[in-house]
Amino acid sequence: MGTKKPTDLRPELAALQARLNASLDSGRSKAVASRHARGYRTARENVHDLIDPDTWIEWGQLAIAAQRSRRSIDDLRQATAADGIITGMGSINGSQVGKASSSAVVIVNDYTVLAGTQGYFHHHKLDRAIAQAKQLNLPVVMYTEGGGGRPGDDDVKTQIAGLHLASFRDWAALGQRVPRITVNHGYCFAGNAALFGSGDIRIATRASWIGMAGPAMIEGGGLGRFEPTQIGPAEQQFKNGVVDILVEDEVEATATAKQVLSYFQGATETQMPELAAESLRDLIPQDRRWAYPVRQVIKGLCDRDSFLEVGRVYGRSVITGFVRINGVPIGLLANDCQQLGGAVDAQAADKAARWYRLCQRFHIPMLSLTDTPGFMVGPDSEAQAAVTRMASMFEAGAAFDRPLVAIFLRKGYGLGAMAMTGGSFAAPNYAAAWPTGEFGGMGLEGAVRLGYRKELEAIADPDERQARFELLVSQLYDIGKATEAAAHLEIDAVIDPKDTRDFLLRAYRACGVL
Repeated sequence: MGTKKPTDLRPELAALQARLNASLDSGRSKAVASRHARGYRTARENVHDLIDPDTWIEWGQLAIAAQRSRRSIDDLRQATAADGIITGMGSINGSQVGKASSSAVVIVNDYTVLAGTQGYFHHHKLDRAIAQAKQLNLPVVMYTEGGGGRPGDDDVKTQIAGLHLASFRDWAALGQRVPRITVNHGYCFAGNAALFGSGDIRIATRASWIGMAGPAMIEGGGLGRFEPTQIGPAEQQFKNGVVDILVEDEVEATATAKQVLSYFQGATETQMPELAAESLRDLIPQDRRWAYPVRQVIKGLCDRDSFLEVGRVYGRSVITGFVRINGVPIGLLANDCQQLGGAVDAQAADKAARWYRLCQRFHIPMLSLTDTPGFMVGPDSEAQAAVTRMASMFEAGAAFDRPLVAIFLRKGYGLGAMAMTGGSFAAPNYAAAWPTGEFGGMGLEGAVRLGYRKELEAIADPDERQARFELLVSQLYDIGKATEAAAHLEIDAVIDPKDTRDFLLRAYRACGVL
């Protein structure tokens, strides 16, 4: 009996390796080349970049499309590898958050397989991945590129429309248990878009087109012919709030997905803020009418490089995002006085309410940096359903029962300011103001115009009338300045801006967060 060479394999093992290789990039050179020619990465390249080395395990790698009755097995194995969806689990960010907190489920729709469409076995794999995430209580990162439902899976003889599947319902329900991060690059239509839109944080590249129907469905509905690039371009979807974070390419998308996931995974090492504490004293102009960049304040309070903004160009007068303080993830809500003077309009109210709910579901404490003249008012605002959209902030704030700290940077007026702090100044576990803080039932100028209208109208000389107006505003400011609000116990304290981070650390530590 001769000596067996190390390269000799038993037939069944050789056959297995050939089958597995046919589903990998190494066995699909033509599909890979086509993808690379467009400047795109393959689905498996994204998985490799996302997952920590040597931690990936895959479900259903050998699946093929349910089309055996009309295509050869060799063709299906080559052209429909994994039935167009890669599912599995592994570690992400293990070196930052620790191995015990790093496990995640990953689902990647593969556009090189039948345009990423969703077929019979595709849905089986998707459902299993969702079930595993639910059972193991693991977060999910899903890449959603694809064309929606797939016709042509003729092996399936026991269904008509195939609408009894559980994928979309189970994916939606999963959001009550674990965070779902959706990532898109390329075309994302119909069922794929429904999956993308259900994500808790939605990331898209600039080369994304996302719509609830693709060109064929639109044309089939008698609505005309459109190119795929005319449907839901990324810039449009970013402006209207469908996309939370817009990035350049798949490399940045994957890095951003890892960063987003890290906030749900827990604490990391502490980093000192980008700006020195003393610089906070001079960020707010002495003239209360001037705006300032509130993102500089954020950089002076949170750990260096930890601020990730979500939904930057939707509802721009309110900033939402993640920060870390002493390494601990915190949900941020802040007014941007450079947009609408910080007034909370209907879109901003929608965004803020969603942020309350997200942080509530996943037990993330919040920080509110408040500087607002209140809710945006006027006929145009009411035409945007302001009443119900702004009321949603109160509903979401009332349901928020995680630690909440509020810092009033300057203006704290009316219902809008209350909505920024959980629905009431009494809601935060700690509410402090900088010395520039000012408070009232409505903006000072508006309060004077409303409350002293007859007196001002009785003054004939315009210069004298303006001088009287400014005096009345000054008097109201003295009544409502931060130290007076603290003296009347409407807030807890007035603090030196340079000490703000120290007070945040104390407050969150007292609440059991740090």
